[in-house]
Amino acid sequence: MLEAFRRRRRNRDIVEAIWDQVVARARQPARFEEGGLPDTVMGRYESLCIEVFLVLRRCGRDPSLAEFSQDLVDRFMTDLDHSLRELGIGYLAVPKRMRALAARFYARVAAMEGPLSVGDRAALADVLRAGAFTDAPGGRADAAEHLASHMMDDARWYDSLSADRLLAGRLETDSGTKA
Repeated sequence: MLEAFRRRRRNRDIVEAIWDQVVARARQPARFEEGGLPDTVMGRYESLCIEVFLVLRRCGRDPSLAEFSQDLVDRFMTDLDHSLRELGIGYLAVPKRMRALAARFYARVAAMEGPLSVGDRAALADVLRAGAFTDAPGGRADAAEHLASHMMDDARWYDSLSADRLLAGRLETDSGTKA
């Protein structure tokens, strides 16, 4: 029983380390400047969704990362819950908003996976225009091609990460960090 507690604590520490790096990557100015996402609450949500999707996509390729992947999703949802409360969303409205944000996230994942898996940048840009730029007004939808290209580069980078590195809490490759 004590070993299970230690393992759970170790997993939580790893997820927190990865989460901090995922958030830092989602906040990179390039996503908002060249990528065209608006620097607003919804624009930041969209950027975070993109980054979480890319990590989960990588985790989905390795069965040993299944538990880690679920823990990361749980951390993402906890962060969204805290953010809604910090924004002043009423206590009774938070669950409804959480359902809407989670549904939006999973819809994005389903829509982005196809074009990303076949390397179709134009189709990925169309998905981004229809989703991220529609739900986060104020962005530059004409920059969707650039954001799609950036996502494809990041997906290749995530694919290069070993499971051991992820389970060590490090988003980096042997040649250096990209986080």
